[in-house]
Amino acid sequence: MGRKRTKSGKIRLAEVAELAGVSPITASRFFRNPEALSVAKRTRVESAARELGYVPNLAARALASQRTEVIGVLIPSLTNNVFSDVLRGIYDASEGSRYSIQLSNTRYSILQEEKLLRLFLAQKPAGLIVTGIDQTTESRAMLEAADCPIVQIMEIGPNPVDMMIGFSHYDAARAAIAHLFAQGHRRIGFVGARMDPRVQRRLDGYAAAMKEAGLFDQRLTVTTATPTSVTLGGALFADLIAREPAIDAVFCANDDLALGVLFECRRREIPVPDQIAIVGFNDLEFMASSVPTLTSVRTNRYEMGSTAAAMLIEAIEGKRPEKPVLDLGFTVIERQSSQAQRPTASPRAGEWVAAVQNDSVTNDP
Repeated sequence: MGRKRTKSGKIRLAEVAELAGVSPITASRFFRNPEALSVAKRTRVESAARELGYVPNLAARALASQRTEVIGVLIPSLTNNVFSDVLRGIYDASEGSRYSIQLSNTRYSILQEEKLLRLFLAQKPAGLIVTGIDQTTESRAMLEAADCPIVQIMEIGPNPVDMMIGFSHYDAARAAIAHLFAQGHRRIGFVGARMDPRVQRRLDGYAAAMKEAGLFDQRLTVTTATPTSVTLGGALFADLIAREPAIDAVFCANDDLALGVLFECRRREIPVPDQIAIVGFNDLEFMASSVPTLTSVRTNRYEMGSTAAAMLIEAIEGKRPEKPVLDLGFTVIERQSSQAQRPTASPRAGEWVAAVQNDSVTNDP
């Protein structure tokens, strides 16, 4: 209504400043760093921008500042409840900041991750949150050359690109097996699906624990590259028990598989935990609601997301963390599905259990 427009019809920042009663520099500062303005000025500029329908030109700002106010987040799944918890933490920690979250789904493909990293970095993000530590050589080179802070999440490793937050999947699996040993179980099977690098490390931890106790048997391991599901858990367990009917416990690479194993046990009228114990991984909500309740390795997923976002935002603002690598640990949550008591059958296994229990059976720093 009488307000000036550019030839393209777009609202200019100067118009927002005029309506808000502030200088163009002050209006510009609001869109770069709103915390730098008083509450009264922030309110006036925000109200004027809303009334005029003004949208800041992020591309132009990126050219001027060499950085947008976007945090890129690369995760392997948008439907997996594990990553839903992580994302909730990221969004909660970034709420109220001037940074926006942009998500991309790698679909568990390191090549897709490489493609998305190239796209993100071309857009000059303020920072990046990347899942895992198993990037391609090209992805690793791009991350190391990136002119922004980076947080790798979901696990820890010896060679972080920048910052890292997670836990050891290998140690968590060993702790789960130590728990089953402590309950007297010896013929312990492993059921795994999709077999991405984190699941593979759980398998490695299981195998190491069984070998150290002198109990490893390749017939006790059933895995598939198929995406995980409850139904698949039942099918894999059926395969496992056909190979080795004498198993007395199953460690599952995730909770969906564990629930599937429980359902298959019910179909076969196999009592849990009296005949077979079950342990899952991640400790999703339904594990405490099943009948019987299911033991699982609890991972601090929400805290992982919220802490990663908080670390990243502080680093963007120039406040580097004292500890760039943060181990959030894990906890074996013992429930009914693994509480059957049996006599120790192997002194060697008993000695190994005692050693691991003193170290990491419950690891929640």
